[in-house]
Amino acid sequence: MKKVRLIARLDIKGPNLIKGVHLEGLKVIGSPNEYALKYYKQGADELIYMDSVASLYGRNHLGEIIKDAAKEIFIPMTVGGGIRSVEDATEILRSGADKVAINTAAVANPALITQLAEKFGSQCVVLSIEAKKSSNGHWKVLTENGRERSGLDVVEWAIQGCSKGAGEILLTSVDMEGTKKGFDNELLKAVSSQVEIPVIASGGMGKLSDAVDAIEKGEANAVAMADILHYGKATFSEVREELKVNGILVRNYEFS
Repeated sequence: MKKVRLIARLDIKGPNLIKGVHLEGLKVIGSPNEYALKYYKQGADELIYMDSVASLYGRNHLGEIIKDAAKEIFIPMTVGGGIRSVEDATEILRSGADKVAINTAAVANPALITQLAEKFGSQCVVLSIEAKKSSNGHWKVLTENGRERSGLDVVEWAIQGCSKGAGEILLTSVDMEGTKKGFDNELLKAVSSQVEIPVIASGGMGKLSDAVDAIEKGEANAVAMADILHYGKATFSEVREELKVNGILVRNYEFS
């Protein structure tokens, strides 16, 4: 069994770290890299930076933030939002990112997944899926940071993304995001059982046991956290210890 990764998710608007509910009603939290450095020192395995309004403007604006972060932070960083081409991805990777996350552009042009995988390797390509449950009990894919409906079925899209070369899936439940009521474990299981690449649980963590449930019930390979960290409800060491107590393999961490 592979070790579960613990990831801080940082949603960015302009120069600010923000947090919303259902990807809406965004509140400013503070400086993204102050929080990123804190999480790095707490023992985060990875960071995910998402430019929440990039799709509106057609490009990702996180280059400078990532350049600054890369001077002090030495764990993998994934950057998403507004990445529409190999050129966009190249720019972000040169800024210091290790992976790129794509959602809206991948839905519009699935071939982009393959293009990125062939250029940079699958391990560099994260398919970001924003999922909302529909009345028939299935989940549909949203784009534009939850603002637009695509009509795609989440599980079918995850399978397609995997076949086109994505190296992992960032699976965000729009229904649970920001609610602090736990992850949508049914959604996680539906996707993770159908793909052979890692699935990152995102959206809804409110207490330590939620991370355990995402792994044991949702079969997630990694857990992305935002609200619980930003508001000081838990630290990475506390989450790590909770997983260890429940027999889940995590990386041992000591910051020197």
